[in-house]
Amino acid sequence: MARRNSESTWPEPLPEAEPLVCALCHRETPALTQHHLMPVLQGRRKGMKVQDLPTVGLCSACHGYVHSTFSNADLSGPYSTLEALSENEGVIKFVKWVKKQPVSKLVKVK
Repeated sequence: MARRNSESTWPEPLPEAEPLVCALCHRETPALTQHHLMPVLQGRRKGMKVQDLPTVGLCSACHGYVHSTFSNADLSGPYSTLEALSENEGVIKFVKWVKKQPVSKLVKVK
């Protein structure tokens, strides 16, 4: 005959994690990549430590688009903030398109 134990021996369920949201397209995604708003090479040239460079979490599609569209000189100059990136006409068009794509779809950027 089995004993009745009033206390459960099962582990407590893990708390629900906050959904990861891309800072550019605002889609929920299973993983984010850290985009350095100031490229690492330019930051080092200015005497900054890598860990001190500002970053934002982007989905892989947006991160790939940003790096295929803008040079490091652009990213360290006029597009060194999230606001400046999100106001770019090409980024606006890309974000409008990528929001319609499922997160599970592999988006290739040229």
